[in-house]
This record gives sequence, structure tokens and C-alpha cells, in this order.
Amino acid sequence: MHTDDRRVGRRVGWGVALLAGLTFLSPARSDAAEPRSKVILNGELVQVTFNDGDSFRVLSGDLAGAKARLAGYNTLESYGPVHQWGSWTAKELYVIAKMATLHARKGIWECTTDGDTDTYGRILVECPGLAEDLIRRGMAHALTVTDEPGEPAFLAAQHEAMEAKRGLWSHGIPPFILTSIHSVEEDTEGHGTYNRLVSTEDGHSMKWQHYNKYSECSKVCFMEYEVDPSKVEEVMAELRKDIAVASIIEPLDDATLRKLVEGFARFHLVDREVPKDDRDTLNTHLMGYVSKGSFGDAEPQASSCMIHIDFKRRFGTGRAACLK
Repeated sequence: MHTDDRRVGRRVGWGVALLAGLTFLSPARSDAAEPRSKVILNGELVQVTFNDGDSFRVLSGDLAGAKARLAGYNTLESYGPVHQWGSWTAKELYVIAKMATLHARKGIWECTTDGDTDTYGRILVECPGLAEDLIRRGMAHALTVTDEPGEPAFLAAQHEAMEAKRGLWSHGIPPFILTSIHSVEEDTEGHGTYNRLVSTEDGHSMKWQHYNKYSECSKVCFMEYEVDPSKVEEVMAELRKDIAVASIIEPLDDATLRKLVEGFARFHLVDREVPKDDRDTLNTHLMGYVSKGSFGDAEPQASSCMIHIDFKRRFGTGRAACLK
């Protein structure tokens, strides 16, 4: 690893200087202005332009014109200083996001795709060498969009980076990273609104369902609560007798129930201990327990935060004021 890479995230003068010098990476999206890189895509050497560390546009070859989302990992948003956790500032994490883009552009990475697309119509592409390298340098983190953990090689690289306090992990490790947030009016099809949370332990995703309207440049934080073990035991016992959720609770052994209740006590969200179809129902029910004080009265602390910017206000001359 290069000396400069080991220094990612240290609070010294280079961070501000780098941020000031990234004018060629400005959010005014233009392929003509973006540096071109090469990847080997399904065995063919093609030109691409990396928009950030986990996506590119294909410029040549059979898939020319296609937008690609690289699977299995995530880099922070690079359109502005919108992430914050631990003792990091948003601008410092923005520098790391930009460094991930620069690093992706440097190599010739081997990638494959079967043509499947994500919800935004981008082809899903696997570039395992790039993913593992970025994660090991602390410039990215493992990600799945399901309950399943990330690739073992990616998780091993991530835990190595965490132990060494590289990059993203230099100034705190939140249990979940808030990777995307959506205001309630963005749900135009009635599917519900959620913010995506990604586990730093194993890369699985959790949906934070909500009905909140976020104003532009508002700071949204995922909150964490102190867990009282005695309250966990009391709630477990009460749930075992709770007829309203008996069909959800009865199949769970004590270890799984304890993990569920501890997780809810800590985050006020139900995770993967129960099937997806039961989570909203159980979450709503457990919030009733919160309202009557069953989990105690500890004040929450901000864990991982993000600034809300509508997609249309992230790029170009019409960018939101907090991005300028």
C-alpha cells in the first residue's frame, strides 16, 4: 500500500487542499469533461468514465451508453459533503468519496455482467478486484441490498481496514451507515418511503421505513439508544405472552428473540430476525412498547447522518445551496 493511501482520513492539511483542488470532479456531469478509464468488461477492453467509485458509464464496445452500478460494495456520495458520523466532518468524508473515484479511475479492472439491472435501470457489474481494493483501503464498504451478508473476501478486507483504522474507519465506526435517504413526497407509486441502512459488521441492508418530509439540506440522523439488559428480559417475557404478535414471536427461539429485542432496543427497528412481511407489523407493535416506557427512557445519540438533497438538485448550476 502506498504511503498516501495509509494516510487516508488523517486530519492534516492535505484534506482541505485536495478538496479545493477537485474542480475537475465537480458535480456538473459531463462525459466529455470526465477522464476516461479502461476496464475489461466480459473479456472486452472498453472505455468507461467513473462517475464515482462504484459506478461508471460505458463509452465503447457492445454495451456503449450503458450506465453501470458496481455490485457488492458502496462508496460514499460524491456530489457533495453529505455524510457524517463519529468525529468526522462531512467535508472530510467527501474527500474520501472523491479519492475513491480517483482510485477507481487509475486501474484497468476486470469486470463482468449478465445484463441484470437495478431499480434505476443501471446494469449490475461485478468488479471484484476493484471492490476488494477500495474496501481494503478504507475508501468503500461492503454492501448487499438484501438480508444476506456481503462477500466473504470483501468483509475480510473491511475488517482489516477497520482494525487498521484506515479511511472511513479512522474516526469512528457506526453500526450502520446511512447510504440513501428519501423524503415522503418522492413516493409517487404508493410503495412507501424508506432510508437505506447498511451494516458495517456484515454489509446487509436494513430499510428504515418512515413518513417524514425532509426539507432541502436538512440533516437526517439514524439514532442509537443505550440498551438496558433487564428491560430486554422483561420485554422478551411480555412478548411471549402477547397474543397480538403471537404468530410472529412463537417460531423464534430464545436466542433469536433476544437478538431481535436487543436490536430493537438499540435502533427502534426490526431487522432480519423475522420475515420481511412481518417486520412492519412487529415494528409498529414494539413502538407501542416504547411509548409505555418498556425499554426505559434513555436519550438517543446520532449514529450515522446524511444531508437530504433531491436528485434534481445535486448537479449542475441548479445545485442546492449547501453543496456550493
